[in-house]
Amino acid sequence: MVMTGAADCLAAWEAGAGCAPAGRALLLHRAARPDLAADPAALLARPVGEREADLFALRRTLFGDRMQVRLACRACGEDMEFELDAAEFARSPGAGRDPVVRVTEGGWEVEFRVPAVADLTAAARDAEPRRALLARCVVSAVRDGRPASADELPAEVQRRIAEAAEAADPAADVALGVACPDCGGATRAELDIASYLWTELDAWARDLLLDVHLLATAYGWSEPEILALSPLRRRYYLELCADV
Repeated sequence: MVMTGAADCLAAWEAGAGCAPAGRALLLHRAARPDLAADPAALLARPVGEREADLFALRRTLFGDRMQVRLACRACGEDMEFELDAAEFARSPGAGRDPVVRVTEGGWEVEFRVPAVADLTAAARDAEPRRALLARCVVSAVRDGRPASADELPAEVQRRIAEAAEAADPAADVALGVACPDCGGATRAELDIASYLWTELDAWARDLLLDVHLLATAYGWSEPEILALSPLRRRYYLELCADV
């Protein structure tokens, strides 16, 4: 689905309202990549960082660059509010890199495929997400010349793999480090752009439906007629309704 107007955005919201988070993320990614919208398998095969960059780009298109973020300080519990620039994240610095990273550590030689969206989605459904992700993405593992399985990888090798994968696809993990203005404590949190964008779309859709209700009640117009109005004209008509 290509979001080209209010009606399209409202239809996307309606389609995702009953979906799980993974389904909503896929729906938003289809809207962000209309060139691949007809091929969900191609979207799921994209590196995670590429999807995140695509969703930040969609966010810019729908709601602009400025993003308001609120976090609770882990040290004192106070709410912290700050702004992010979506433009800084709307590109994937890992694009075009080799999707396979190689790690050598303590007699181990491991080739690991940078996780795609499908890998992350499947691993999240497993009781042991880390183990499941390793099982899906380890291409080969050799210990002292002997083939080994992903389940045999020691913690230090797993750590090195995680570091190498992050370096190969840095946009996959948007981590925020914020210093509390009250206590000075540092808080680290991950920004889930799919969840953030869906929350914004949900609030926007509910506000728009309220506008439709008010204008339909006041003027007798249909929903398509109201959605065809520009946001500026809708606002002026709503102001006229309030003055009556």
